[in-house]
Amino acid sequence: MASNYVDLSCAEFTAQLAAKQSVPGGGGAAALAGALAAALGAMTANFTTGKKAYAQYEEDIVRMIGELEELRESMLGYVDADAAGFAAFMDAWRMDKEDPARQDALDAATKGSAATPFAIAKDAVRTIEVLEELAGKGSKMLLSDTACGASLARAALQTASINVYANTRGVDAEWARSMEAECEQMVAEFLPRADKVFNTICDGTGR
Repeated sequence: MASNYVDLSCAEFTAQLAAKQSVPGGGGAAALAGALAAALGAMTANFTTGKKAYAQYEEDIVRMIGELEELRESMLGYVDADAAGFAAFMDAWRMDKEDPARQDALDAATKGSAATPFAIAKDAVRTIEVLEELAGKGSKMLLSDTACGASLARAALQTASINVYANTRGVDAEWARSMEAECEQMVAEFLPRADKVFNTICDGTGR
C-alpha cells in the first residue's frame, strides 16, 4: 500500500484504486476529481489573465487563480488524508472486542474518517462557486474546460457526500444528524448549480 498516493502516476493510482484493497477508495477518488475540477478552472483563468478582451475582470481573474490553486492543493492533500483516516478506523476495529476503550476509539476514528470527505464536499462547493463566476468572466475559448470543471466538482461533491453518510451510521446520533444535515444541504443546493454551469455552457455550443 502506498504511503503517498498523490505521488503515484495516473496509471499507478488507478491500478491501486482497482486493486483488492481498501485504500485508495471513494474518498480519494472524490478528492482527485475535486483537484481536477479546480485545475481546469485555474487553466481557464490563467489563459484569461492579461487579455485585453477581459481586462475589466482582471482583478477577479487573478483572485480566482489564487482560490482555485488553493482548492487544487487542498483537494490533493485529502487523497492521502482519506487513506490515513481509514487506516485509523481499521486500527480501532482490530482492537480486542473485550477492550472497554474499543468503542470510544471506534467512535473517534469514525468521526475522523467522516471529516475528510466532509472537507472535500465543502471544497467542492467552493470550487463550484468559483466556476460559476469564471463561466461569466473567463475566456470563451475555454468554456468547455470550465464546464468539465463544473462536472468534476459535482462528482466530487456527490461522491464525498456518500462517504460522509457511510461514516455517520451507528455513531453519536446528534453528531451524525448535524453532519448529515449540512451535507444534504450542500448537495441539494450545489449539484443543481454545477449542472446549471455545465448545461448553460453546453447549450451555448449549439448542442
